[in-house]
Amino acid sequence: MARECDVCGKGAQMGNSVATRGKKKYLGGVGTKITGITRRKFKPNLQKVHVTTPNGTHKTIQACTQCIRSGRITKIVRNAPFHVPDKVKVS
Repeated sequence: MARECDVCGKGAQMGNSVATRGKKKYLGGVGTKITGITRRKFKPNLQKVHVTTPNGTHKTIQACTQCIRSGRITKIVRNAPFHVPDKVKVS
């Protein structure tokens, strides 16, 4: 099973890790030099989330944090939301 988001399909992407050394010119140096470029993997931030599916069943999925924050999933409501009682008149 691939490490990807079950909602949007976001998976790992390849990129470069750039190693530099030297002091920047604006700090008084002669400038930074690139000393090495190696391949690296950018992994999505996946979380296990208990969600409610559209047909009403509950399921555990792996979702990226952007899907969780944007509201693309509906989390399970374990407790009833807090209810504020109506104002009581004191006489």
